[in-house]
Amino acid sequence: MWIRTLAALAVLVSAAVHLVLWFDGVRHQTVGPAFLLNAGGGVVIAVLLVSWRHWGPPLLAIGFGVSTLGAFVVSATVGLLGVHEHWTGGYVWTAAVADVVAIVAGAVALSRDHALRSAGKLEHRSPLRGAHLH
Repeated sequence: MWIRTLAALAVLVSAAVHLVLWFDGVRHQTVGPAFLLNAGGGVVIAVLLVSWRHWGPPLLAIGFGVSTLGAFVVSATVGLLGVHEHWTGGYVWTAAVADVVAIVAGAVALSRDHALRSAGKLEHRSPLRGAHLH
């Protein structure tokens, strides 16, 4: 479970950086809505990683890291929606490292869960177990 927690923390760090940057003025740029969506989506993915033992959340963590880091690389090379970034600053490197950790930890969690499930040691658990839905 520690690897899922690590992935959740990495996703939260990246989401927090994007939220801080949104408040610092990115909200007035064309990429503003994407930064806000990144922050909200990161929180949801982090909660799912620690509360739902399913292959979906680690896959979401991988996708989150790949898409966030990929968008930054595009922005730093050819530009993205009129924004041209640079590989400088604490926020840039903090988010980049967090995204790489999210990708790697998500992949390790996905691999471990698959291995445990194949060995019959892991069952699918719903995050709503015990809840009565009417």
